[in-house]
Amino acid sequence: MAVSIESSVWDCVIEITKVAQEKGSDPLLWALQISSNLSSSGVLLPSPELADVLVSYICWDNNVPILWKFLEKALVLKIVPPLMVLALLSDRVIPCRRSQPVAYRLFIELLKRYAFSLKDQIKSPNYVKVMKSIDAVLHLSQNFGLQAINPGILIVEFIYSIVWQLLDASLDDEGLLELTPEKKSGWATKLQEMEIDGHENYDEKRAEHLEKLQNLNTEMAIEIIGLFLKTKLTSRILYLARQNLPAHWSRFVQRLQLLGANSAALRNLKTLTAEGLLQLTSETHLVLTQGSKTSSLQKFHAVMALGSLVSSAGVCHGASRSALWLPLDLALEDAMDGYQVNATSAIEIITGLTKTLQAINNTTWHDTFLGLWIAALRLVQRERDPIEGPIPRLDTCLCILLSIIPLVVADLIEEEENVPIEESEWVSTNHWKGKKVPGKRRNDLVSSLQLLGDYQGLLSPPQSVVSAANQAAAKAMLFVSGIKVGSAYFECINMNDMPINCSGNMRHLIVEACIARNLLDTSSYFWPGYVNGSISQIPHSVPAQVPGWSSFMKGALLTPVMISALVSSPASSLAELEKVYELAVNGSDDEKISAATILCGASLLRGWNIQEHTVHFITRLLSPSVPVDYSGVDSHLISYAPILNVLIVGLASVDCVQIFSLHGLVPQLACSLMPICEVFGTCVPDVSWTLPTGEEISAHAVFSNAFALLLKLWRFNHPPLEHGVGDVPTVGSQLTPEYILSVRNSYLVSSGNVYKDRNKRRLSSVATSSSLKPIFVDSFPKLKVWYRQHQKCLASTLSGLVHGTPVHQIVNVLLNMMFRKINRGSQSLTTITSGSSCSSGSGNEDSSLRPKLPAWDILEAVPFVVDAALTACAHGRLSPRELATGLKDLADFLPASLATIVSYFSAEVSRGVWKPVYMNGTDWPSPAANLSNVEEKIKKILAATGVDIPSLAAGGSSPATLPLPLAAFVSLTITYKIDKASERFLNLAGPALESLAAGCPWPCMPIVASLWTQKAKRWFDFLVFSASRTVFLHNSDAVFQLLKSCFTVTLGLGPTDISSNGGVGALLGHGFGSHFRGGISPVAPGILYLRVYRSVREIVFITEEIISLIMHSVREIACSGLPREKLEKLKITNNGLRCGQVSFTAAMTRVKLAASLGASLIWLSGGVGLVQSLFKETLPSWFIAVHRSDQEEGPEGMVAMLGGYALAYFAVLCGAFAWGVDSSSSASKRRPKVLGVHLEFLASALDGKISLGCDWATWRSYVSGFVSLMVGCTPSWVLEVDADVLERLSKGLRQWNEEELALALLGVGGVETMGAAAELIIEEQ
Repeated sequence: MAVSIESSVWDCVIEITKVAQEKGSDPLLWALQISSNLSSSGVLLPSPELADVLVSYICWDNNVPILWKFLEKALVLKIVPPLMVLALLSDRVIPCRRSQPVAYRLFIELLKRYAFSLKDQIKSPNYVKVMKSIDAVLHLSQNFGLQAINPGILIVEFIYSIVWQLLDASLDDEGLLELTPEKKSGWATKLQEMEIDGHENYDEKRAEHLEKLQNLNTEMAIEIIGLFLKTKLTSRILYLARQNLPAHWSRFVQRLQLLGANSAALRNLKTLTAEGLLQLTSETHLVLTQGSKTSSLQKFHAVMALGSLVSSAGVCHGASRSALWLPLDLALEDAMDGYQVNATSAIEIITGLTKTLQAINNTTWHDTFLGLWIAALRLVQRERDPIEGPIPRLDTCLCILLSIIPLVVADLIEEEENVPIEESEWVSTNHWKGKKVPGKRRNDLVSSLQLLGDYQGLLSPPQSVVSAANQAAAKAMLFVSGIKVGSAYFECINMNDMPINCSGNMRHLIVEACIARNLLDTSSYFWPGYVNGSISQIPHSVPAQVPGWSSFMKGALLTPVMISALVSSPASSLAELEKVYELAVNGSDDEKISAATILCGASLLRGWNIQEHTVHFITRLLSPSVPVDYSGVDSHLISYAPILNVLIVGLASVDCVQIFSLHGLVPQLACSLMPICEVFGTCVPDVSWTLPTGEEISAHAVFSNAFALLLKLWRFNHPPLEHGVGDVPTVGSQLTPEYILSVRNSYLVSSGNVYKDRNKRRLSSVATSSSLKPIFVDSFPKLKVWYRQHQKCLASTLSGLVHGTPVHQIVNVLLNMMFRKINRGSQSLTTITSGSSCSSGSGNEDSSLRPKLPAWDILEAVPFVVDAALTACAHGRLSPRELATGLKDLADFLPASLATIVSYFSAEVSRGVWKPVYMNGTDWPSPAANLSNVEEKIKKILAATGVDIPSLAAGGSSPATLPLPLAAFVSLTITYKIDKASERFLNLAGPALESLAAGCPWPCMPIVASLWTQKAKRWFDFLVFSASRTVFLHNSDAVFQLLKSCFTVTLGLGPTDISSNGGVGALLGHGFGSHFRGGISPVAPGILYLRVYRSVREIVFITEEIISLIMHSVREIACSGLPREKLEKLKITNNGLRCGQVSFTAAMTRVKLAASLGASLIWLSGGVGLVQSLFKETLPSWFIAVHRSDQEEGPEGMVAMLGGYALAYFAVLCGAFAWGVDSSSSASKRRPKVLGVHLEFLASALDGKISLGCDWATWRSYVSGFVSLMVGCTPSWVLEVDADVLERLSKGLRQWNEEELALALLGVGGVETMGAAAELIIEEQ
């Protein structure tokens, strides 16, 4: 019934229209009659149904002028919705524009009148219904592939579709549509009716007039396309289309380029040129937000933006442009900490950090690359004269500068150049071409390296690399001179023989590293000033045969002299490395060992141009595949024992482990070492092998070397339950065997899922070369048993030894072996009793024979052995010297047992149940000889970094004491010689000893340091510095003082000389070392903090301290150096650039530096977990809490406003460091949830649901600054936030008259906020 009534209404409308048409009625009277009739029938006006009826009636049976007038009057009186009429006409008129040129002209005129006035139309009561009707007519949702979740989206699609239909129609009119890839339009624009050709009576004049009208229509259509792109309202709406429909926009722009290049109609226009039309689609024109007096977006970025990179990039400089890269300096310096390796590649970390800083600071890639090189060069300069000690040194620094940074740059350049094929690549010859981006980043790399030559202070090479730098300079000079020489020439030439000066610097080495990775070519040699001149002839001929890489490549045999030459000089090419690797795989047994030795030599430590290949080959050799013809019962690894041992020993140094860590190969290295440990730990020690040198190695030796190296890859001596942050464990506790293997397994990708990231492809290649299957700790039963026992030992009191069991018997055997001299003496040791074991040894046994037991069985018994020995010592049955000697005998018998000894002592010291012993020089070694000197140096280091701890009293006359387990452990360690053979085990015990001593009451650590300085005098500076770090574990106020000192010196706020310049130089200084007279130089506070934070227990509280220091720094910056009477006169001008005597921009620069320092310290200290806590807990709590008003300390709220901007910059940087600015890192998966919670807090506060205690100006500048940075620097973050939250934030910003920022936020919010953005654009019309 309802349908028939509705039908009768429209029948009545048609009838009224027919009558009016026949009578030639006034359109106004007709429109009034229609309106009255529909209103009485209950039809809501404007009516989309009426629009459909009228357009259907006109097209094409009644295509007469009066009906167009009726339609026009209906639009004027708003009884039909204009957008609906335009949609219907576009669907009917455009396809018939050739046969109905007048109708097409009228349609274009109606477009001009109504498509640019949308405000009234979205306020219409049936707006939603109208837009749904338009969608039904034009199939917008279907064509664009979007679900029309709100009418605003349909408005964007409608405007976009109208422009596109006009474009396709214009291309079709000029015969250009055939040149597009699709050869047709996606819209109904093709001619459907051919009435003209069908007329039998052909009228030439009429045809000529028709053609003229059609051509004029085409010109008008192109004009109106330009109008859509030029008008502020529609260009903003089209920006939304470009932003959210990129694939469609790409095709649209291609067609527009085709029109611009070939359209005759466009060339005829006087109001628009081809260049002008294409310019209208450029990023500079088609923008969402434009300047506004009230726009925080504009103001914020104006004060955040700085000039180009200034020249103050030396080691010491102030808060200049170079300070933008402070986080890079801190991250690179942090990578030098040898106390912990990283499971994540430094390449991935630094690449993400570089992208973050480039985006947040809005710098060019030229400036970004220059900042990256300068930060790495500063690192090398800080470490050019390092102190001696078991820490990473210059080789690790040079690895970062000459291998890691070039690989980072290569990844960044590849990211740009190897983007997916973009359809927007179109050439005027009308042929599609393959994607080949010109590579702006590559050009910026060249310009940055050219400019780097101006920084001579940073380019001076350390003494150990002068020869390599000179050789690189000579190579370039010979090339420029046109003299071709091979690598053999440089193996025998003396640089002093060159006729001109060939002194090279670090830039020459950097350029060679880039050329080796195809980032540059030899045209770099011709840069101005790169070489000192040229020569006309070669200095002297090359000897026929010199032991070296060139003669090796020509087939020379691996004689001892040749091996020595190849070990001492790095390979210069991948081909040379590959030949060595082939020998290691397929050569004779002796050749395999020689090849392994070569790979672990200079090619690993100083082969910067091929280092990533060297570590790859070594890792592959550690996981040899099972031979095809192998049929043995035992593991195939046993036959590889000699080469495996050479490789493992070759990697034992601190620098080698750190180099593997930097390249991201720690997970795979661990994965290779675990099966070696599993296999050789089950072998009895009488299985042995003889090396070509005559040295004999046993299964115990191979196992111990592998096990010691494996344990360096995680903090094995730390308790398993470390303090976590939120639901994320701390950085340290993540480094467990399970975590390391999970990282390795993550690189196993199927062939169909290739990583875009070059670094991840490298790591995936290494992982798959050993095993295509995931590997878990469960794959290694013996290792798992030891690991569980180790965890249990750390967590609880030792127990579980049952009399008569195999373990108990092994305990007896080991005790007899360790204390055989006591057993044979007059007072034989018949019983050693502890709280957990009762073991006896008979003096009649031949204890000189060491037990032939597998290593895993021995390790299982070691905790009980050490417990029994320590208990006996506590009860006087063993003297301290006998205890130390016995433990050393155990460690010599099975060096791997040192690891279990470490875990036992770590547990016992933390339990605090053992009485202290007097280090009196009689029973136990005495530190008295230099304890006071050590303590004095510690106080001097702390004072130099601004830390004052009155309670840090010297030992004085009170006797030095240590807990018994610590005393036993330090006594054991000082029995080791400091040589290469002991290095790999001292590197294992050293950090554990420091950790144990640090956990004990003061002054245990100075006592341990004093004892060790007597043992290793050349390590004095290192040991004193290590001891000074432990102060911060005992005094939380000391940590705050150190952090405060970091801010003070970086910002140049303090009175001391070291902080006068501020910046990176003041924060990190010259590293630490004996560069000056009087021993160890003052240590910069940043260096000290970077070596301290991993041991700070309550790391979560550092966040609150850093926020407090940032806000304190803001007050200092805003009011620095100005008397109060001048502060009263300071005013912020309208453009916000100057505040009376203080430049607002200068203040903002230093505020950014403070925020950048704070964010860097948060990220390095606690990683993703601490950043998560910051967003979810710390920042909301800070804003809710009531703070002391800062109004009186700054001009008109300047302090409050700067404080808000500082927190915004700090928060965004923290998030960007942890999660990245894009979604390429695994940590970015955590971002949506955490960011969503924080933005929900902001939106709720803006809604008035949360009461805030902070200053209103601080809150406003924080919100506007945070949103501005997200919109401008991290738009991908906005896409991950719930649309409702974004709309609430936008509404709150509009209440602050921040319309531009509110719109910008919605504009980057993706499809879900596109509709709200479009409606906001229209409302502002």
